[in-house]
Amino acid sequence: MMSELPPLSAETIWAIINEEIEDAAVNQMVWYYLGYRYNADNNKWDSSSVDAQWRDEYPEPPDFIENRPPTVKLTRSIPKENKQLLKEKLGFKGYKIGEFGPRQTRRATMANWLLSYMETNN
Repeated sequence: MMSELPPLSAETIWAIINEEIEDAAVNQMVWYYLGYRYNADNNKWDSSSVDAQWRDEYPEPPDFIENRPPTVKLTRSIPKENKQLLKEKLGFKGYKIGEFGPRQTRRATMANWLLSYMETNN
């Protein structure tokens, strides 16, 4: 199920924002960096490396694009100093009114979470 993931880079973050990477791949990236691993041998998710705050609520990785609650949790898990990284690091000005809906907002949240992960794990 886990295909080859794009590298965690500024280019990839822009590709997520610009919708050049499929929703499924964006989900998989967040799942990967949260610690979820798919075991093809038994067709089950291994969440042993996932933080308990996530694992308890989501034993299997949630679909961040389709569901608001896990995306809200993702937003809350971004350290305060990293909340504006898309703007500060990449100069992302946000979507224009009328150009975006919940899906774009969730993708931007995922992009910001991944950027925050990059900041704190480099």
